[in-house]
Amino acid sequence: MDREAAWQLLCQWTQSENLRKHALAVEAAMRAYARKFGEDENLWGITGLLHDLDYERYPTAEEHPFRGVEHLRELGYPETMLQAILGHADYSGVPRETLLAKALYAVDELTGLVIAVALVRPTKKLADVDVKAVKKKFKEKSFAKGCNREDILRGAQELGVDFDEHVATVIEALQSIAGELGL
Repeated sequence: MDREAAWQLLCQWTQSENLRKHALAVEAAMRAYARKFGEDENLWGITGLLHDLDYERYPTAEEHPFRGVEHLRELGYPETMLQAILGHADYSGVPRETLLAKALYAVDELTGLVIAVALVRPTKKLADVDVKAVKKKFKEKSFAKGCNREDILRGAQELGVDFDEHVATVIEALQSIAGELGL
């Protein structure tokens, strides 16, 4: 799998700068977890990069992520990746059986929350985000309402990682690409 080809594919399907940044954030978090678990960093990263490939074109539960997975399957992407992408959407009915699938689910919503926390910091920088700040905002239900707290908690549990450790891993991953995210 070629990362540059995956990026070009994402850009063909996704015009929104924010969705592209979300994909980059999830990719970074997935690469961090691949290193942590001794897994294939390229496979995990590209899975994160392409997990919402079809979201802009097909934002409904009837079509996302099914249309994207169908296209990726035609292109020959590995089935383990496709199952993880399907599993990141609870409504797909596809169980998260692999560590790859569990990690994708675990980081998807949390990356959004971490970025939202960075955006309300005085500096608007990921460098100024820590676990304490994320946990404080996590408790505020009116903050970043689009980030599903239940999914975030369930994701850490399914992955088998302590919540604070999970938040720290994702923060560090996003800090490593802060320039690409403009944060």
